[in-house]
Amino acid sequence: MNQVARNTDPLTSWSAADSAKFLAVQHATIIIQALCKYGPQGKDGIATITGLDGNQVARRLSELERNHEILLTGRNVQSKAGRAEREWKVMPRQMDLI
Repeated sequence: MNQVARNTDPLTSWSAADSAKFLAVQHATIIIQALCKYGPQGKDGIATITGLDGNQVARRLSELERNHEILLTGRNVQSKAGRAEREWKVMPRQMDLI
């Protein structure tokens, strides 16, 4: 994982970085659970379901995609603002495909 505090930063910065890592994992878990329960959603749909801020969701989506936990469906859905946004779903596990 990327280092989020510099070696020269005070201890409080390192504590904040550790807290941020914990929150990132917690938010990722909430997002995965929402997608499992409610099916494919856009960023705004996930934010509405989970109660997370749209920015929190957006940051986690790219991380979850990099970790092969979610993927794009190839469809667009309407955002809260009425614009098109990408739709995400949980990556099927190999055992579920057999």
